[in-house]
Amino acid sequence: MVHVVIAIILNAEYQVLIAQRSFHQEKGGLWEFPGGKVEVNETAYDALVRELQEEIGIQITAADPWMRVEYDYPHKSVLLDTWMVKQYEGLPIGAEGQPIAWCALEDLKHFQFPEGNLAIIEKLTA
Repeated sequence: MVHVVIAIILNAEYQVLIAQRSFHQEKGGLWEFPGGKVEVNETAYDALVRELQEEIGIQITAADPWMRVEYDYPHKSVLLDTWMVKQYEGLPIGAEGQPIAWCALEDLKHFQFPEGNLAIIEKLTA
């Protein structure tokens, strides 16, 4: 099982930050919440801090575990360890050249996400 951390980052307008996956990646072109794989000997929180610094150029100062989703794709299983980011420093940018967007929760349905993210979107929009 691949352990992945995911950040839910909401702004003052209650919009969530999403990023588009690079077309050379698996599930390329789909949208996702920022995050990435947990490395060996790394805690989920440490991975979240590292991934958000690398991907969107922010430094987390407070985040809480929010939900965990296990999802089986045909070729692998993933554990989506989802965190609610409470505070951060810096302005989010597509640090790896990826498009990012602030999206109203009710508009998430207009974006295509990997199937494993659907339970997260359901909880966010409930």
